[in-house]
Amino acid sequence: MRTNYYKNLSADYSRPGLVSSEEGDHLIQQGETFVSQKEPIQPSIDASYTQEQIESENKEWWPTHCEALRRGRGDILEGEYRENLVYFCQDGPFYGLEQQNEREKHWWALISQPGVTMCWPIVMFWGEFVHFEWHCLDNESGEAIAKGTVCWVRRGHRGGCHFKSEQLTFFRDVFASPKLLEHLKTTK
Repeated sequence: MRTNYYKNLSADYSRPGLVSSEEGDHLIQQGETFVSQKEPIQPSIDASYTQEQIESENKEWWPTHCEALRRGRGDILEGEYRENLVYFCQDGPFYGLEQQNEREKHWWALISQPGVTMCWPIVMFWGEFVHFEWHCLDNESGEAIAKGTVCWVRRGHRGGCHFKSEQLTFFRDVFASPKLLEHLKTTK
């Protein structure tokens, strides 16, 4: 079944060129706001914070996450995680925010480097679960330099991401050059 996964979202990140820079600026501001709403203690899912509200917040958050990755805003990306993050991937598992930090900043630098565009053709939501597939395209040659399949467990704006599972493949580079790492904005 073919579907447009972005039909009810505020911006479409399925292909390059669909989001204006002004719209992206607004999404970055929203992303900073959402990170600031994360509470120190993970909120419970109950009558006052329902699965439906969490799913709605995750749909609101999704375009801000995409824009932060395209712009190399590691500060926002780091802020989306909870302190007790569990991250399963082929280089992991990683527990907490320190174990994955050195490795993940290379990935972020590679997929946000000048001359490439990250796209997410598939994104699906169910309560606190966000599943997506992505690929990163070289703007000059059109080649895919990386791709992946990811599941986030994100408890809305108040909770942030506490579990992430990812399969990712890099076709061209595995570690970012020092120059690309300088391009990445992080808090560390």
